[in-house]
Amino acid sequence: MKTKPLGYDPKDAASIWQYSAGLLGHTLREFIEEGVAYEYTGKGALGQMVEEIFFHIANNSRAEADFESAGVELKCTPLKHGKKEALLIKERLVCGMINYCNLVGEDFEESHFYTKCQLMLLLFYLHIKDANKLDLEFLISLLWKFPDKDLEIIRQDYYTIVNKVKQGLAHELSEGDTLYLGACRKGADGSSVTKQPFSETMAPSRAFCLKTSYMSAILKWVLETKKNHLNTLNPELSSLVSLQALKKDSLENIVLKRYTKYIGTGYKKIAKSLNIDLSKNPKNKFAMIASAIGTKGEKVNINSTEEFLKAGLMMKAIRVQANGRIKESMAFENINYTEVYHEENEWIDSRCYDIFTSRFMFVIFREQTPEKEDYVLDQIFFWTMPQSDLQVAEQYWNNIKQCVNENHIAPEYFWKIGDHKLFHVRPKGKNKQDLAPNPHGGEVQKYCYWFNNEYITDIVNKNKQ
Repeated sequence: MKTKPLGYDPKDAASIWQYSAGLLGHTLREFIEEGVAYEYTGKGALGQMVEEIFFHIANNSRAEADFESAGVELKCTPLKHGKKEALLIKERLVCGMINYCNLVGEDFEESHFYTKCQLMLLLFYLHIKDANKLDLEFLISLLWKFPDKDLEIIRQDYYTIVNKVKQGLAHELSEGDTLYLGACRKGADGSSVTKQPFSETMAPSRAFCLKTSYMSAILKWVLETKKNHLNTLNPELSSLVSLQALKKDSLENIVLKRYTKYIGTGYKKIAKSLNIDLSKNPKNKFAMIASAIGTKGEKVNINSTEEFLKAGLMMKAIRVQANGRIKESMAFENINYTEVYHEENEWIDSRCYDIFTSRFMFVIFREQTPEKEDYVLDQIFFWTMPQSDLQVAEQYWNNIKQCVNENHIAPEYFWKIGDHKLFHVRPKGKNKQDLAPNPHGGEVQKYCYWFNNEYITDIVNKNKQ
């Protein structure tokens, strides 16, 4: 019996990618052989089915890349529809389990992550809830090699994770500890635990992942440039740092140093030195100033720069009154009720989890004299929400999900600032007529994720130098 020709050269990455284009606009069901059954289950099942059905690769569990001779790893990643049917990344890209005991003895270039994922064939498909995997449509094929600058940041992320494990703190790991490469929770509900080498405390099982924010940047580039998807250029975004600078220092240290010379300087003086016009007294003047310092005077929001977008980093400017109080709570994005209603994997795959496990950069302006608005730049620090607060955040999320599921989308049902529970929900629409779709039908008022001002005060005080 003759072996059926593959249709591609398994030793040639470009050939593999070109062959993958035949899957776009199609489902696996169109390629299955009559009478053959496929019984793969779990999150990795779709990738295994693509290998066997489309690429004719026998199922295996080897440590090497899926296309070993070409050094190409196959990854299937889901998309979802956002507003106006826009395509969005549904979740982070998982890149292999972390073995804490082995991790501490591996250099980055020898790691399981790097050897398997330095060159990936990314197949993007449209996720449909409860659909048979054979019926999911593939939309985009991309051969992705990390740009040099991204790889340097990923290398730094890897050693951040390693160093925390070496300190016996694997149980305190968070996706917010790093920028592009994360250590995400694993298990059906994120509750599975395993041993770590330098502590008796059992640590949650985690896997290396490329963060949702990083995958979103890749997707944005693909959709906007419409370039040959074999290309691996960076998205055309404003950049904060060069590769040469990253080889000498971390992104965070580089950015922090840009603020040092302004510590203790009044905000008006800083604005003048950076050519920021405050004559109309804009509401976001402190955020404007904080952003301009970080971008070295560039007229671009630091949160929109390449590095911040890929990392999901958030800069927040905070004003502390002379009495030490912070008057304002901190708002984030509006709650997408439809997304919450349809969430399948609960907390660790929710948008709220993505936001609250982000890395934050807090820029603090402190008032010197009561009611004189003589704010000076006081401090700057990067922050990640600790695990103890994330447990409270999970309760917060469960309350939101319950309210949405029961169609109780009203202030009397959500956590309120007066409950003193770190977080709350309250309106953030332009006015009462600014409404959002209700998954139960009709429209309801827009509500937003908030940090309590008391919680922000506590964060600032704990990081006071």
